[in-house]
Amino acid sequence: MPFIPHTDEDIAAMLDTIGVDSIDALFDEIPAELRAQGLDGIPAGLSEMEVTQLLQARARSDGEPTCFIGAGAYDHHIPAAVWQITTRGEFYSAYTPYQAEASQGTLQVLYEFQSMMTALTGLDVSNASLYDGASALAEAVLMAVRSNRKVKHPRVLMPRTVHPFYRRTVASIVQHQGIELVEVDYDKRSGRTQIAHCEAVADQPFAALVVPQPNVFGVLEDVDALTDWAQARDALVIGVVNPVALALLSPPGDWGQAGADIACGEGQPLGMPLASGGPYLGFLCCKQAFIRQLPGRIAGKTEDLDGKVGYTLTLQAREQHIRRSKATSNICTNQGLLVTAATIHMAILGAEGLERVAAACHANTARLAQQLCEVPGVEPIFDAPAFHERALRLPAPTETVLAGLAEQDILGGFDLGHEYPELGSALLVCATEKRTDAEIAAYREALTSALVVAKAA
Repeated sequence: MPFIPHTDEDIAAMLDTIGVDSIDALFDEIPAELRAQGLDGIPAGLSEMEVTQLLQARARSDGEPTCFIGAGAYDHHIPAAVWQITTRGEFYSAYTPYQAEASQGTLQVLYEFQSMMTALTGLDVSNASLYDGASALAEAVLMAVRSNRKVKHPRVLMPRTVHPFYRRTVASIVQHQGIELVEVDYDKRSGRTQIAHCEAVADQPFAALVVPQPNVFGVLEDVDALTDWAQARDALVIGVVNPVALALLSPPGDWGQAGADIACGEGQPLGMPLASGGPYLGFLCCKQAFIRQLPGRIAGKTEDLDGKVGYTLTLQAREQHIRRSKATSNICTNQGLLVTAATIHMAILGAEGLERVAAACHANTARLAQQLCEVPGVEPIFDAPAFHERALRLPAPTETVLAGLAEQDILGGFDLGHEYPELGSALLVCATEKRTDAEIAAYREALTSALVVAKAA
């Protein structure tokens, strides 16, 4: 039964005090024809046991397919300790740490998370998370336009090699703020954004250039050249990065001669299950010069009068309850529980462990692509170096092939054709450190049979 704190006697006393006969009388200004006449479409309530049984049955109906989908959310191994610790009461039920004296544990976790993210990205400062990677990129775009004092034109170059879901999210958030997103094409042979493509749309000044690393195809962009080119034109550089890849690749802070100005991305690979798409967390880091435009909050480390270490909210540049219309963001809170999981995950793996995970992902994906390309008609689309995923061309409609793979309990990848029709029947595949040699071999056999069926259809 629901928890109702007021007894019938309490309610009667309150109604008598204000001189009203019933609770319904409090809503007498609402016309009768507009009032709900019951909730016939909602089934009767279930007990806790029945709810548990229902959800378990639905989970079982999904099966346990082998996942070769990447495209922004990855099936990584999560050490058991991560969520055993994260779901302890002091973490699981903690809220926004406005009262530092009562929130030292939460503040320390945020501080450690920020420290780890600045180490990964090579930048000076990190916030305490945003909703997800796509909204983090939108916040980075807004931040770059606000921060660029040399270029007042609210134009941002957005390569097509940025994940299409991210691009749509950014457009939704910034379209009513006078910011123009200028699409930059890519090289069809390498899958990279080249300087020539940027030059083709740089006929007017622009405030920032977005650089994904790796890009949506898994291809590694020439980040040094792109960074130097943009900064030579007084534009800021926004890096969209995979935190696992940063264990092996050059961090945004080292790109080009001066480093990227802002870096953002999705924290899901750091201890978060796929979970049907969320909740996840977005991270956002920047150079010290732009800290006042960084949305979210920053936890800091200090000492009290007795010399004891303490943690506090050092910067809250965007708080709506203080700045209102002048706030730097509409983010009202942070993904604290997911930040906790990511911090514990990185602490358990350490720098060496994270590097080993990244190396295993790279090796497994390379092996997967090699074996799949041994299937007649399957070939790689791009020839540039890549990390974590590969784009393959199929000799049959991708959608039909994926359906055939699903029937064999394999989630075969992401259909690129919907977003990039110029690629034809294109499939993006990924193999994290969890994928075994046997699973990769099984995928190859399943793809062979799925193609036979698809061609015959």
